[in-house]
Amino acid sequence: MTIDAPGSTSPVTIGTIAREAGVSIATVSKVVNGRVDVATSTRARVEAVIQRHGYRPRRSQSATGPALLELVFHELDSPWALEIIASVEREAGQHRLSVVLTELGGAHRPRQQWLDDMLQRRPRGVILVQSELTPEQYRQLDTRSIPYVVLDTAGEQVGAVPTVGSANWGGGLAATRHLLGLGHRRIAMISGPSDVLCSRARVDGYRSALEEAGVEIDPSLIKYGDFYVGGGYDHGRELLERPDRPTAIFAGSDYQALGVLRAARELGLQVPQDLSVVGYDNLPVAEWIAPALTTVDQPLAEMASTATRMVVGLARGEAPASLRIDLATELVVRESTAPPRQHAS
Repeated sequence: MTIDAPGSTSPVTIGTIAREAGVSIATVSKVVNGRVDVATSTRARVEAVIQRHGYRPRRSQSATGPALLELVFHELDSPWALEIIASVEREAGQHRLSVVLTELGGAHRPRQQWLDDMLQRRPRGVILVQSELTPEQYRQLDTRSIPYVVLDTAGEQVGAVPTVGSANWGGGLAATRHLLGLGHRRIAMISGPSDVLCSRARVDGYRSALEEAGVEIDPSLIKYGDFYVGGGYDHGRELLERPDRPTAIFAGSDYQALGVLRAARELGLQVPQDLSVVGYDNLPVAEWIAPALTTVDQPLAEMASTATRMVVGLARGEAPASLRIDLATELVVRESTAPPRQHAS
């Protein structure tokens, strides 16, 4: 086995790496192939030699076994995740790739054990959904020529990490402008977790729309939830039980909007007569509930297929046209929004 330096005409053999790291050729081979039976300190020393020189092992053209695509989620318990999985499966099937699905139990970074196991599978590529790796873990994939794409990133990506997302700021702006255009001025926002980039971007869009309209921002009307029904319900009850309750609520996900609708119903409020509600994602359920939900259409299927095509292209050695792709969002107006009643607070 040789390890080539980009732009170098003198490939470095695995024996060279072994000598420089002070280990056997077999040990270097184990590290490169993701074997777990190597001491942590030894593995780090070998990785350091490979990374210091910027070398990458050649991907074998005669590899046996199934062609795999790793799909990693921070959480799976939502229709949002199922939309992405279905789209990745469809696109991967066209490239004769089998999808290996991993759920991180709510964490946004996988443990090293997952990475070690994944390296042994030698996938064609990795798609990370609202999750990310440490710089060291990204380097481990780089040194093995395993490409990766982050879909709907949880945080700001450092360095040249290919990323596919959507225009979350624009979605927040459009939803809030819609409510302002109907005449609402006390507009609350229930976003997702405060440590997730798309949540913050949607809140930023909401803030920008209020500032644009000359409406003072009330920090007490901004809540950070969890993208799920329970969070929308709890925050919705809290907001709607206030004596100065909002006349409209923009929820950062359709599921949170469902929670708001239940809270309103329990408090005897009619939607949209007493309260306007806007969701986010445009999941299939949004048009079937009563009233049908006004929501921001996030192109989940297109995002997933774009990320899959990107990682397949990277595996073929193709350079992407852009390392950051943000697909457009669109407001879908249905029955859950209307002008506020004249007597509303």
